Amino acid sequence: MKEGTCVTSNRPVRVAVVGAGPAGIYASDILSRSGLDVSIDLIERLPAPFGLVRYGVAPDHPRIKQIIVALHKVLERGDIRLICNVDYGVDLKLEDLRRHYDAVIFATGAIKDADLPIPGIELDGSYGAADFVSWYDGHPDVPRTWPLTAQHVAVLGAGNVALDVARILAKHADDLLPTEVPQNVYDGLKASPVTDVHVFARRGPAQAKFSPLELRELGHVPDVDVVVYPEDFDFDEGSMAAIHSSNQTKQVVKTLTDWTLKEPEELTASRRIHLHFLHKPVEVLGEDGKVVGLRTERTALAGDGTVAGTGTTHDWPVQAVYRAVGYFGSPLVDVPFDEAKGVIANREGRVVDVDGEPVPGVYTTGWIKRGPVGLIGHTKSDASETIRHLVEDAGDVTAEGNPFLSATEPEPQAVVDFLTARGARPIHWAGWELLDAYERALGEPHGRERVKVVPREDMVRIALAEAAGEA
Repeated sequence: MKEGTCVTSNRPVRVAVVGAGPAGIYASDILSRSGLDVSIDLIERLPAPFGLVRYGVAPDHPRIKQIIVALHKVLERGDIRLICNVDYGVDLKLEDLRRHYDAVIFATGAIKDADLPIPGIELDGSYGAADFVSWYDGHPDVPRTWPLTAQHVAVLGAGNVALDVARILAKHADDLLPTEVPQNVYDGLKASPVTDVHVFARRGPAQAKFSPLELRELGHVPDVDVVVYPEDFDFDEGSMAAIHSSNQTKQVVKTLTDWTLKEPEELTASRRIHLHFLHKPVEVLGEDGKVVGLRTERTALAGDGTVAGTGTTHDWPVQAVYRAVGYFGSPLVDVPFDEAKGVIANREGRVVDVDGEPVPGVYTTGWIKRGPVGLIGHTKSDASETIRHLVEDAGDVTAEGNPFLSATEPEPQAVVDFLTARGARPIHWAGWELLDAYERALGEPHGRERVKVVPREDMVRIALAEAAGEA
């Protein structure tokens, strides 16, 4: 259909969801069951779907990775078309999406590390946790090697990502062999000389954001001791209120407190994870451009659960520093973005312009909508809100001349033809099934569920084998 042609109402609403992680898949699933006559394309930058679950969850957490099973069932139904290996902003832009779709939902997540503006953070040996997680999860867009040369390491943060980073660094590589850890990651961790990983939290134990299960698991890593320090344990009125009002906080504090009761002679492991509370990182120390230490300031609880600096500092001899202080969203071409918050500018999922007015037909969901907070399951309610507004805006799509039906080339094949003409190599569900089967076959001789294919070109080659008649 050419530009300017009258759009009739005897067709489904065409919707593109950009980002095939949990947020995008949940939004697609909820939209498909909304009662709206709809045709959905799920567009993903990487050659494989599942986003954060595939590339953001530590390989030794298969329980969390089981979320992929549920997401897989949504996509294998066939009513949502998967189009992987297509990069928004490179292979197509918003004007292209508008030509082929009546509405677009951006669910691109947040993959960058939040900044930590302290002196020395840019030194060689100072890393973002997000990059390290992408490396050990086999993300195809990061280098295959990682400089694991430090014997003593600092991890900055008091959330589950900090625990994941500390655990993967301290864990013996052989204990990861039953997982889907890529071979290059195993080789790198196997050669690591690390003996001590120090995790620093600027607030107290009652303010830590660890989940109880993740924290308890830390105490069961073979040949790795968890070391805590009684002088780091302080509970003000705000802390006690948090403990009494949250069962999760109560469990976390109990686990941490129990570890203070360990006798020194019980700590016999060859590697240690040290948990330090009430220590605020103030400077990464360097020499000849490389990390040689971390300076922290002792903090004190202020009564309401917040902390203030005491002026007392301590220098820790470490050779690497990992900041795990949160993720931050990246701007998208032609999409209004809130640079301060790191999210797409929106109101309850409706994207808004600089004047706060809704941009017709453009929506968002997930971390790029609300910021990188909440667990994976929280994206369901988030997606429901966005889809509710989309359905409201669509109105009665059977009405002649409905302005919501704005796509001028809505035929499903048209966008594929456009992408192919642009030199893109779209991968559909059948291609993912080939890649999935290939990875499972790699793992089978070793008793593993799968071994990830890592280089992007290898992933694309395997996934496109069917289209090339090679399957």
